[in-house]
Amino acid sequence: MQRQRSLVQGIVQGVGFRPFVYNLALRWRLVGFVLNNSAGVTIEVEGTPEALDGFQRALREEKPPLARIDTVVTDLIPLCHDAGFTIMHSESGSERQALISPDTAMCQDCLSELFDPQDRRYGYPFINCTNCGPRFTIVQDVPYDRDKTTMRIFPQCSSCQREYNDPRNRRFHAQPNACPVCGPQVRLIDWSASSLSLEEEPEPIENAARCLAEGAILAIKGLGGYHLACDACNVEAVQRLRQRKYREAKPFALMVPDLATARQLCHISEAEAALLQSQRRPIVLLQRCARNFVAPAVAPLYETLGIMLPYTPLHALLLAAFAEASDHPAVLVMTSGNMSDEPIAYRDDDARQRLHSIADGTVTHNRDIYMRCDDSVMRVVAGGEQFFRRSRGYAPEPIPLPFDLPLPLLACGGHLKNTFCLGKGRQAFVSHHIGDLENLETLTSFREGIEHFQRLFDITPQAVAYDLHPEYLATKYALDTSSIPRKIGVQHHHAHIASVLAEHGLQGPVIGVAADGTGWGTDGAIWGCEIMVADLRDFERAAHLAYVPLPGGEQAIHQPWRMAATYLAQVYGDDFLALDIPFVQQLERTKWRLLAQMMERGINSPLTSSLGRLFDAVAALLGIRRQVVYEGQAAIEMEVLAETDDVDSYPFAIHSGSKPALLDVAPLIRAIVNDLQQKIPISRIAGRFHCSLAEMFVQACMQVGAQTGLRVVTLSGGVFQNRLLLELLVARLKVLGLQVYINRRVPPNDGGISLGQLAIAASRLRDDC
Repeated sequence: MQRQRSLVQGIVQGVGFRPFVYNLALRWRLVGFVLNNSAGVTIEVEGTPEALDGFQRALREEKPPLARIDTVVTDLIPLCHDAGFTIMHSESGSERQALISPDTAMCQDCLSELFDPQDRRYGYPFINCTNCGPRFTIVQDVPYDRDKTTMRIFPQCSSCQREYNDPRNRRFHAQPNACPVCGPQVRLIDWSASSLSLEEEPEPIENAARCLAEGAILAIKGLGGYHLACDACNVEAVQRLRQRKYREAKPFALMVPDLATARQLCHISEAEAALLQSQRRPIVLLQRCARNFVAPAVAPLYETLGIMLPYTPLHALLLAAFAEASDHPAVLVMTSGNMSDEPIAYRDDDARQRLHSIADGTVTHNRDIYMRCDDSVMRVVAGGEQFFRRSRGYAPEPIPLPFDLPLPLLACGGHLKNTFCLGKGRQAFVSHHIGDLENLETLTSFREGIEHFQRLFDITPQAVAYDLHPEYLATKYALDTSSIPRKIGVQHHHAHIASVLAEHGLQGPVIGVAADGTGWGTDGAIWGCEIMVADLRDFERAAHLAYVPLPGGEQAIHQPWRMAATYLAQVYGDDFLALDIPFVQQLERTKWRLLAQMMERGINSPLTSSLGRLFDAVAALLGIRRQVVYEGQAAIEMEVLAETDDVDSYPFAIHSGSKPALLDVAPLIRAIVNDLQQKIPISRIAGRFHCSLAEMFVQACMQVGAQTGLRVVTLSGGVFQNRLLLELLVARLKVLGLQVYINRRVPPNDGGISLGQLAIAASRLRDDC
C-alpha cells in the first residue's frame, strides 16, 4: 500500500473537480480526502500502486468539462489508514494560486431540465450546475465558496441543500445552485410607469417577450451586465434604439435561439458553428446571406452580422417566449447596455439611471453582478479564431507564458479598447474588456478591475508596464502609482508584436509588422505602419510608412477628408486643387487653406506613419466616407466594397537607402487618381488598394529577411482586423516560405497590447537581474 499527496493547479475550483475526484477514488477503491485551498486542489489517496496509477491517469484524461489542469505535483507520504474517502471543507492559505473559471453557457443537462414540465426547475431562469453558469461575475474572493459570491444572500432550501451536499450529484458544491423556492427571481419593471411587483406580474418573461414583439426596447440583465434588446426585424424599433443610444453606425449584436435560425441569416462554416455553440458563447462575426429578414439598421453597410446563441436560461426562456409572441423567427438585438463610449451598466440603480432614457422597461433580477463583463466578439479567419474583444467566457482564464516572470507584474494596456494584465509565475491574467479610457466611469472600472484581480489571484505587482503616450489615462495611472516602485515604458507597436510572441511561446527575433491608427513613437511622431526586427526585450525599426502631417491632430481621425487632401498635397503640391476628380471638386477651399497654413506653420499637425490614416485618405478619395463616427469606419466600409478578382497592385516604392527604410505610397496615390479620372469602378480601386498594401508588406518583409536571415513574420495591430488584407498577406507570405503568426488568444487591436507590455517588461527585468 502507498499514499500520495497531489496538488492540482489550474481551473479546478467551482467546476465539479472535487466530486469528480471523489468518484474516481471510489472507482479505484482508494481512501483519503480532497479539498480546495488557496493553492488549488489538494488530494491525498491511499491504495495499491496499480490503483494509484489508474487514478492519476484518469485524473488527467477524464476531467470535468470546465476544468483546466495546468500542473499536478505528486509526492509519496506516510500511510494514514483512512476508513474511506471524504471531501473536506475548503481551507485558506497565505498565497493564492487557485484560478477562477470564466462564466460559461448553460449546459445541455440544465437546458433539458429548463424545458421539462416534470422537472422542479421547469422554466426557472437561474438553473445551473457545476458544469455551467456564472462564475467570474459573481465571485468576490477565493476560495470559491458560496459565502464569497453574490449568491450568499440566498440560503438553499432543503432540496437544493441535499443536491449541494451529495458528491454524486452534478450540483455538488455548485455555488450558484438555486431553485424557484429559494433562489433569485425575475421582475419586469415598466420604466414608463410604476414598478410592477412580482405578485402583480407573475409571468415577467412571457410579458417581456410580448412587449418586445410589440416594438418595445427593454434592458435585460444578463451575466456580466445589462443588454438593450428589441425585435431585430422591427425597422422602427431598431431605428429608435439607434437614436436613443446615440449609436449612429456601429452594428448591433443579435441573439438567436439556435443554429438553425442563425443559418437563415448567415453563411456558417463548421468552425464557426462550433464557436457559436461552444460553452464560451461569444458573439461571432458571420457573413450575412444576401437576403435576410433583419432590419437594415441592425448593421448598415456591413456584409457581416454579429450573432450569439443564448448563454443563460433567462435568454433561452425569453427567446422561446418571443417565438410564441411573434409571427417571425426569434431574432433579438442584444447590444451592450450603455450609451456610446460608456462602460456597460451592471448595477441595478446605475442601469435605471443610465438606461431609462433608452429602454421602455427592464427585465431584471435580484442576483447581484459583482464584476461587469461584456460579451466577447470573435470570428474565424486565416484558418483559426481571432478576437475582436476578449471578455465574457474567456476572462479571467490566464494565458500560459513560455517563461517565468521574474517578479509579479502589472501592465496597464492602452487607451482604446483597454485591458490590463497581471502576471506571476508563468501566468498572464489578461482582464475582461474595459473599454475606451475616455471618461470617469471607464477609468473607475479600470481601477476596480485591477484591485479585484490583485485580490483574486494574490498578485502584488512590483513593477508596472505602460504605454509611452504621456496623455493616456492608463499611463498616468501607472506613473502615479506610488506603491509600485519599478516603472517600464513600452513602445505601443513593440507591445503589439510582443503580444503575438508571448501567446505563441516565441522569443524572437522576428520580423514584426504592426499596423494600426495611432501609437506614440520613440521620435515623438505618431506611428502606425511599422516593420520591426523585434524580440521580447527590444526592437529595431526596419521600415515604416513615409510620414505625412496629421492636420488638426485628433480631428483628422474623425474627418478622413483631411487625410485625403493632405496626401494629395504631398504628391501634387498645390496643383492637386486642379485635379478633375469628385473629391477635389467637392473640397471646401476655405477649410483646406486653413489646414494648409496649420501644416506649414507646424501647428497641431504632428507627423504620422499611420496605416489607419492612409485607409481613411483613400476611402475619402473614393467618396466612401468623408467623416466618421467611430475609428475604422471608413476602412471597414471600403473593405466591404473591395473586389479583388483579376486586379493587380498599384505601384509603390521602398526607399532602402535610408534607415529605417521608407514605404512610399506617392505612386499609389497617383495611380488611384488616374483610375478615378478614368472612371474605374470604386470597388476595383478599393480591391487594388488592398492588394497593393499586401504586396508592399510582402516586399518589405522579404527585404528585411534578406538583410537579417529571419524567416518568421508576426502581424498585429487593429488594421489586421481587416479580413481581406490579412488573408491576402498571410497567403502571400506563406507561399514565399515564411512562417506567419497572428494573434489568436488576444485581440490584434489595442485589447491585446497589455499582454505584450507584460512580456516585454518581464524580459527586460530578467535581463537586468
